[in-house]
Amino acid sequence: MTDDNNQQIDLKPDTRDEVFSKPLSAIKAFEFDENVTHVFRDMISRSVPGYELLLRLIGLYTSVFVTDNSTVYDLGCSLGEASLIVENQTNEIDCAIIAIDSSESMIKQCLDHSSQKIDWICADIQQVDIKNASMVILNLTLQFIEPSERDALILKIYEGLLPGGILVLSEKILLNDVAENTCMVELYQAFKKTQGYSDLEISQKRTALENVLIPDHQSTLQQRLSQTGFGQIYQCFRCFNFVSYLAIK
Repeated sequence: MTDDNNQQIDLKPDTRDEVFSKPLSAIKAFEFDENVTHVFRDMISRSVPGYELLLRLIGLYTSVFVTDNSTVYDLGCSLGEASLIVENQTNEIDCAIIAIDSSESMIKQCLDHSSQKIDWICADIQQVDIKNASMVILNLTLQFIEPSERDALILKIYEGLLPGGILVLSEKILLNDVAENTCMVELYQAFKKTQGYSDLEISQKRTALENVLIPDHQSTLQQRLSQTGFGQIYQCFRCFNFVSYLAIK
């Protein structure tokens, strides 16, 4: 992948995801531990339809909305791909980039990146202050937060954004229409098979994610944004049961 400044961003997976490829006698709750970190690039690129496009959109939003003397927050940064794209897009902009994840193994790997602007932090994103932000990224992150605590996080983000600042919110969702949701889930399962995942892998990972990844209904997600005060909310991406919103303060 190449940004507008022709700088290379390596998004190729390091190691193939085989975390759930063998039968497990006991399936523990999903964690972003060292095993997952080791294969995460492959896991997410094969598990999230349109993932590379989501990253490209973040690069686009950066070029339009990020301003001098502001801060960009990447909340739940995982291996830092979004943050690196922001850095590459802001060569001529004086901004800070704060990338936060609660996984020690993820942040440890992020620290291997040579970066002039990015501050890699291992912390709970719910405990971090948001200040002077022109952009906040929640890329497939909110779904791992306790549902009752999501509104408070979005409100904190809103209050920390500058006027005209943006929240980029990408999530797996439940569709409001039952028939549509069923169809999209079936298509998503079929998509994962085309990416080389077996029925066993799909089943075991789904069990591991139960009560860990809890998707909002689409209407709930939209309400979380609108009730906070965002003046403009646009759905800029959808593929099956994945969406991405651009919310402007």
